[in-house]
Amino acid sequence: MCNTLCLEFIEKALSEEDVKGKDVLEVGSFDVNGSPRTYVESMLPSSYVGIDIAPGPGVDEVCDAENLLERFGEHSFDILISTEMIEHVANWKLIISNFKRVLRPGGIVIVTTRSFGFPLHDYPVDYWRFETHDMDVIFSDFTECQIESDQSEPGVFITARKPEQFQEYNFDGYALFSMITLDRSLGLDEAITSVKSTDETVLLREEIEFLTDEVMRYQNLKTLRFTSWIRRFYAKVWSENK
Repeated sequence: MCNTLCLEFIEKALSEEDVKGKDVLEVGSFDVNGSPRTYVESMLPSSYVGIDIAPGPGVDEVCDAENLLERFGEHSFDILISTEMIEHVANWKLIISNFKRVLRPGGIVIVTTRSFGFPLHDYPVDYWRFETHDMDVIFSDFTECQIESDQSEPGVFITARKPEQFQEYNFDGYALFSMITLDRSLGLDEAITSVKSTDETVLLREEIEFLTDEVMRYQNLKTLRFTSWIRRFYAKVWSENK
């Protein structure tokens, strides 16, 4: 799911030399309104695998990004592309770590996502906002970083290369802007705790677990009706904690 500038960024970032004969993984490949797949496949990669949490157009395999290493193992791909996905994952730190580890040394990562100012867009849940300086820190363990702001709407694009001698940056203590707290949070647990007292946190966790079950149920029905329910849920949380 990406806009025109997102696709143009990917086209600038990848050359035929980068792609031809290489193994490509697209994470969050469900094609809603645009996909880089046609362009990338035109340069004849050895393989192109698209994964997402639900079946649909552009999805070769249903696989949660949290399970990338269990499914594919480390050092399995030369190129990893993820467009407009990481703002929707609860554990962004694990997902980014998986991106880095599933790439071979010298591999290329391309990520596009949304920044502060972009409205809530639940698909299925909208958790985070990334800025250019966030990407600079998060991918400080990669080389050849090119980071751009989306000029059409709040967002950020990055491409970077995994070094031959890779030592992963530990960003456990790094806080990111949360759409739950409307402030920077270390992770989802901190975001939940900050908006509720201890007793209420238990209830909120139960509500989120129920929400997740509902998301998966509606996904199986191939409908997006659940988005309005999620919006009302988060609006209620925010209004109670202003």
